[in-house]
Amino acid sequence: MELQGKIINFLGDSITEGCGTTGIEKRFTEIIRKNYNLCKANNYGIGGTRFAKKRVPSENPKWDEDFCSRVEEMDENADIIVVFGGTNDFGHGDAPIGVFEDKTKDTFYGACRVLMESLLNKYPGKPIIFLTPLHREDEEKPNGEKLAQYVDIIKETARYYALPVCDLYAESGIQPRLPVIKEKFCPDGLHPNDAGHLILAQKISGYLMKI
Repeated sequence: MELQGKIINFLGDSITEGCGTTGIEKRFTEIIRKNYNLCKANNYGIGGTRFAKKRVPSENPKWDEDFCSRVEEMDENADIIVVFGGTNDFGHGDAPIGVFEDKTKDTFYGACRVLMESLLNKYPGKPIIFLTPLHREDEEKPNGEKLAQYVDIIKETARYYALPVCDLYAESGIQPRLPVIKEKFCPDGLHPNDAGHLILAQKISGYLMKI
């Protein structure tokens, strides 16, 4: 897919927002915009946000602006939509995983379905790409839930809606459990730094070009 002159909406959390970088121009969204001469790269990244609705309100109200509720505010003229989230649902969300049949934001499965249907209804025929969460230093909760489960649910639900998935969990090359990788690309074990965002830009743009 040709990217030059396109408008891309990037919906995400703190990684999309640029947490971990030294400046806005170092975000993967800006790197892609400049490298491919996009008309516009709309960044809808808000730190701390999740796919699913939080049952107990967070100390920061911004964290509870779930992905589903933000679709309406996104640029309706976008040519491509890229969604990058799920790590906060695993990390500090309190919504249960649920089951595939769920269709509300009260579970992770349900939120995936609500989000994907909302995007398909708003952008029929437009490329809508989901990115799986990156590896992180902590990938298992005390209750036994694993980040990999959230990754698999995103892939399973996207497959049902016939939406493409760029599997950064499997193919980014960023695994912060390895000290050398953590130091070079993801010093806090979660948020990629400038070098990490360069990798993200390369992986994501490469995937978009192949669609």
